[in-house]
Amino acid sequence: MKIAVIPGDGIGGEVMDAALTVLDALDLNPELIMADAGDDCLERTGTPLPDETLEAVGEADATLFGAAGESAADVIVKLRREFGLFANLRPVRSLPGVQCLYPDLDFVIVRENTEDLYVGDEEYTSDGAVARRVITRAASERIVRFAFDYAVGDGRGGVTAVHKANVLKKTDGIFREVFYEVASSYPQVEANDYYVDATAMYLITQPHEFDVIVTTNMFGDILSDEAAALVGGLGVAPSANIGEKNAIFEPVHGSAPQIAGKNIANPTAMILSTALMLKHLKKPQEAQKIQEALEETLRNGLVTPDLGGDLGTDEMAREIARRIEG
Repeated sequence: MKIAVIPGDGIGGEVMDAALTVLDALDLNPELIMADAGDDCLERTGTPLPDETLEAVGEADATLFGAAGESAADVIVKLRREFGLFANLRPVRSLPGVQCLYPDLDFVIVRENTEDLYVGDEEYTSDGAVARRVITRAASERIVRFAFDYAVGDGRGGVTAVHKANVLKKTDGIFREVFYEVASSYPQVEANDYYVDATAMYLITQPHEFDVIVTTNMFGDILSDEAAALVGGLGVAPSANIGEKNAIFEPVHGSAPQIAGKNIANPTAMILSTALMLKHLKKPQEAQKIQEALEETLRNGLVTPDLGGDLGTDEMAREIARRIEG
């Protein structure tokens, strides 16, 4: 098993070290390929994403990514496009010992990762600016099918499409149309759809209604951060970027330069992202060991200051690793 490791900027290195401590406790002995990217890399080399890093990601079975600072759009967005990482997977799951609005949530947001307004096709006009929104049938079908396959594989009973087809009749109209075309091939999975504004409300008022949400790029970006707040914030939110041949796993939080180097960063999201990676690599038992050890550590309050504890990032990681080994 070959894993590319990109610590990145700010707290990226600290939470990555924590994740590798936990990974090492599993005795999988993966081959780690250390790679460089981000603001510091730009300052040292003149580019935020060197060719050597792209080669490392291309050669690896999966990649762990820490965080990028101001150069994030030139790093993670480029990696997603370069390797066709069309699906952004964002689990939303309540954790023991973490203060949150709902103690028993467990759903997933599947976000299309390659098009929509994020293609960056903008131009200034005499009155302001115009952005071009791209929604294709091919990308819509690919992400919707991914969501239904995920639901079946993970034992989930329903998939909800989120869109704004009442206003964006052509772009989101295509997305909704394709959703129901694909849904017809999965009769065992319940399919329904909501407008994005209603979904934003329902995530607060009745989030248990959701099982798997599939949506377009920008709506998914916004809703997944909202959903993270339901279970404790970005510090406990993992994510995966998955394509046909490559996958990159990263915490949702940023580089947090204000706390970098203080050994107080919460490693939970990075460690959960590592568990997602192992599940993707067909190592479900090892992924479950990480999940259970992390939850026991959280339950016992052996956590970083943001979660109410007094442990450093490295100490929390060692507590999790000790439970895996024990």
